[in-house]
Amino acid sequence: MATLGTAGAKLVLRLYVAGAAPNSLRAIANARAICEAHFPARHELEIVDLLEHPRRALADGIIVTPTLLRLQPSPVSRMIGNLSDTKQVLLTLGAG
Repeated sequence: MATLGTAGAKLVLRLYVAGAAPNSLRAIANARAICEAHFPARHELEIVDLLEHPRRALADGIIVTPTLLRLQPSPVSRMIGNLSDTKQVLLTLGAG
């Protein structure tokens, strides 16, 4: 698994959610908090609402929301859930 130890490495994430569902709102808040606390100024977080853009999920094979994808650095990794376990999220992102 690639790590984010390099100071210049940019973290590119895509979070799939389903409208204003409680788990979706929690996942958005948790993802933003983790990114700001651990990757300030070196992350990009795209939030995709599947209620507004249902076809976006097909390309990434998303069947459950919320799902967080780490697109960069490679390889792609994914995590399902509201991202409340910060330690597990950081491990999945390669920063733990």
